[in-house]
Amino acid sequence: MKKLMLGNEAFARGLYEAGCRFASSYPGTPSTEITEALAKYDEVYAEWAPNEKVAVESALGASFAGARAFAAMKHVGLNVAADPLYTASYTGVNGGLVIAVADDPGMHSSQNEQDSRHHAIASKVPMLEPSDSQECKDFAMLAYELSEEYDTPVLVRTATRVAHSQSAVEQLPRSEKALKPYTKQPGKYVMVPANARGKHIVVEERTKKLIAYAETAAVNKVEDNGSDIGVITCGASYCYAKDALGDKVNYLKLGMTNPLPDKLFLDFAAKCKTVYIIEELDGVLEAHARALGIDCKGKEIFGCIGELNQVIIAEKLLGKVPEVTPYPEALPIRPPVMCAGCPHRGVFYTLAKHKITVSGDIGCYTLGAAKPLESIDWTVCMGSSVSCLHGFNKVLGKESQNKTVAVIGDSTFMHSGLNSLVNVAYNASNSTVIILDNSITGMTGHQQNPTTGYNIKGDPAGKIDLEALCRAMSFEHVRVVDPYDLKQCDEVLKEELAYEGPSVIISRRPCALLKYVKHKAPLKVNTDKCVGCKSCMRIGCPAVSIKNGKACVDTTLCVGCGVCSQMCKFDAFESTKKEA
Repeated sequence: MKKLMLGNEAFARGLYEAGCRFASSYPGTPSTEITEALAKYDEVYAEWAPNEKVAVESALGASFAGARAFAAMKHVGLNVAADPLYTASYTGVNGGLVIAVADDPGMHSSQNEQDSRHHAIASKVPMLEPSDSQECKDFAMLAYELSEEYDTPVLVRTATRVAHSQSAVEQLPRSEKALKPYTKQPGKYVMVPANARGKHIVVEERTKKLIAYAETAAVNKVEDNGSDIGVITCGASYCYAKDALGDKVNYLKLGMTNPLPDKLFLDFAAKCKTVYIIEELDGVLEAHARALGIDCKGKEIFGCIGELNQVIIAEKLLGKVPEVTPYPEALPIRPPVMCAGCPHRGVFYTLAKHKITVSGDIGCYTLGAAKPLESIDWTVCMGSSVSCLHGFNKVLGKESQNKTVAVIGDSTFMHSGLNSLVNVAYNASNSTVIILDNSITGMTGHQQNPTTGYNIKGDPAGKIDLEALCRAMSFEHVRVVDPYDLKQCDEVLKEELAYEGPSVIISRRPCALLKYVKHKAPLKVNTDKCVGCKSCMRIGCPAVSIKNGKACVDTTLCVGCGVCSQMCKFDAFESTKKEA
């Protein structure tokens, strides 16, 4: 039976059918739905880990125990997981270990545009790269076979368009895999230098065997259309090239992008007068081809920035500029904004009002950098807000300590903010850290985390007490505020910035989009009281606008949080709730 599936759903189906028993991941767009879909199969134990490093280490432990195991993450998450990955390449596996990494060409939801193929090359781990949903399923299954045959973790690289596009997928029954017996083997698993030196030799021998496999592997396909023009490509780029060029060229489609074959490249190129290499981001395939002496064209045509598509390829190679029917009127710019009733808005308004320097972090609250709040000064990576604040204040001292804070979400704090906060306490940093606790992992679609009290299936789980945790780190000042209460936010912020020592403010209110949150009646504007001063517009709430010179509330968006009414000196905002 075939079913229309997202690439991520198909990937999960492949893991299920291959007999995966254990999955641990940290949510990160565009990889999140793999683990969410996998958790729906009762035969698979699935969990959200605090971060990607923990996820890969947990999956590696499950592999040592003899189970087929899995971890998923986005490209920047692989940076966090690189520590165990590079050594797991040396230890090898017992049960198969598959790691999915989803790249984000075009940076739809990411802070950089890195190419994860470099991690595969550097860690000397094989990488497969599907181009559609059926291949997502097939390659997930193949990855387990390769993992166990070659005693290695296997990376499977997807990208946003593959992860979030849909195509038909054939579904088959699950193949149960018995646990492989665990045998104590210090020489294999204990990576002290004496053992690791020998294992490096094993890894290099394994790479030679994998190159030989890649020469004839079914996932590396040649499509000979009798042309003297050849295209070497992989992943989503293959689909774009096929759409743009059809059967006018020959194709070498690579489903295995590390290690790459030599003879297959050379034989393909020998039959072509011109070879184009079409790949997104970095020129990994092109570098391999040029190292083999193949005269080819690639990055000088397509560049290494952003996504490709069939229109770009047709324009670059065929000179075809698509006809575009202009829209009759200019469309308004619609930048992303925090939702109506977002609990972070009150905090960012308070920070902006006092012209506070803000060290930002990764989450939906990064939108605090956008107009009109413009509260965030920098954002680097998960957990960096607290570390950067520490360094900033240590250098500038009193010049910055009473006017600089870090902001970090509850999930991000558990991911990698813990160590950073320990550093603040341990090294006596006179810094104020604001934990934005909205009771969920918001940016990736409402996944649970260690502070929510529920696991991936929504069952009760261990819940971290943030206040107790901070006090255990030796913080004497730990304050909790309601971000809907602007006066309280203002007073506590001033007090903690004036305090000589490390302090933590926890801004606590659930995400306004959580289903269990009961909202107040929406507000309306009494136009007789409104003077059109536009003070309410300074919070950037999408439910509030100006019409005919007066404030106006969209009652379909408003959740009655009351932040706008606290800013109005003329009491123009009123509840729509009718008096009993």
